[in-house]
Amino acid sequence: MKFRGVAAAVAVIASVGAGVAGVAQAAPAKVVLGGSSGIVFDNNSACSLTAIGYDSANRLVGLTAGHCAPTGAKLGSEQGIAAGAVGVVAYSDNGEGLDFAVLQFDPERVEPVRKVGATTIAGIGTPPGPGTTVCSNGRTSGPGCGVVWGNLDDSVTINQACSKPGDSGGPVTVGDKLVGMNQGRLTGLAGIGFDLPCASAANPIHSPAFFAPIDVILAAVNARGGVGAGFRTL
Repeated sequence: MKFRGVAAAVAVIASVGAGVAGVAQAAPAKVVLGGSSGIVFDNNSACSLTAIGYDSANRLVGLTAGHCAPTGAKLGSEQGIAAGAVGVVAYSDNGEGLDFAVLQFDPERVEPVRKVGATTIAGIGTPPGPGTTVCSNGRTSGPGCGVVWGNLDDSVTINQACSKPGDSGGPVTVGDKLVGMNQGRLTGLAGIGFDLPCASAANPIHSPAFFAPIDVILAAVNARGGVGAGFRTL
């Protein structure tokens, strides 16, 4: 999701590496990142981190929605803008497939954590069925929970949680298990358009959110191979 308000952050991220010759620079402090952390990209967008962990090659990696940024985009922590770029988009489907992106972080500049605010991620859970209460957390809406309505197909699950611009990529959890990646809110179905934005997580009258089951996302990451394959949470 594009945000004019992150333009200054983007400028900081884009300028990383353009140091002045002959001037010694102190090592930047690490930024703390975990599932639901706000992340900003050098394409002037801001989204939420699904989860952070390691892949089969022990690279520090994470996931977010593919429509957030293209492959090769630099990224930073919204809460640690002064640190500049701390990672890169290793792969993005640009929202044209399952809508996912794989992020690779600099382990010298990122402190990965299991818990961010109300969200703790300590493993991968099974896909939630209709009637299951799932919780989401994003940089814009914050934490909230809602009941799963059902599946539109194998890659889209509808739930009555709150989703606003910037929440894309945020984790969907059951307890401390990651079960999905938030990708937006439903604005139409069966040819009927509707769009009732969510005022707050406490107000149940709004367009439902939708997420991709995390097992479907991870299967696609593994099928690609390379950065992110074999992803495991902290």
